[in-house]
Amino acid sequence: MIIAVTFHETAHGFVAHLLGDDTAWRLGRVSFNPFKHVDPFGTILLPGLLLWLHSPFVFGYAKPVPVNFRALRSPRRDMVLVAAAGPAMNIALAIAAALAFHLIGYLPAPGAQWLAENLKSALIINVVLAVFNLFPLPPLDGGRILVGILPKGVGAYVARFEPYGLLILIGVFIVLPLLGAQLGVDLSVISRILAVSTRAIIEVILQVTGNI
Repeated sequence: MIIAVTFHETAHGFVAHLLGDDTAWRLGRVSFNPFKHVDPFGTILLPGLLLWLHSPFVFGYAKPVPVNFRALRSPRRDMVLVAAAGPAMNIALAIAAALAFHLIGYLPAPGAQWLAENLKSALIINVVLAVFNLFPLPPLDGGRILVGILPKGVGAYVARFEPYGLLILIGVFIVLPLLGAQLGVDLSVISRILAVSTRAIIEVILQVTGNI
């Protein structure tokens, strides 16, 4: 999880730096030091609270990498590329983990089992993080991508939801499923869609890397 989140945030800052905005670079956020990306509430308190409450969906977030979109050479296009960099990094890490499965046969049994469990976790965590962040709601990466590819007027309207994004996510992924459980109605449709998408991407990665 630490590697997945750290590399995700670093990818945002690095791509922004390549495209003309050095804000994250100057602030030391283009770093593989996980403590640079820890948000006390989003990384520690929120997921801890959700676990304690036995929430049907647990999530958190790292400290957002600062990006001055006006400093990018082509703001609308580059905003999409900067936003996509995080999920793309997680997919790359998932593919690397799947490829590393081929090394298991060269290790003795105890080491092979340890490596297999860790690679399985790395594959699942990175795909889950990529899929969740592509949910089309600002401030998630998917929301930023959506704002960048929509016509300006529509994109500006979608961008207005950013201050309320976290509350909407909590409502969709936690409050609605809990309410549905009380009413005897399945209201976790979005969660199931993300779960199906995650399984499909994992299967594709395993096929491409020759594991199935």
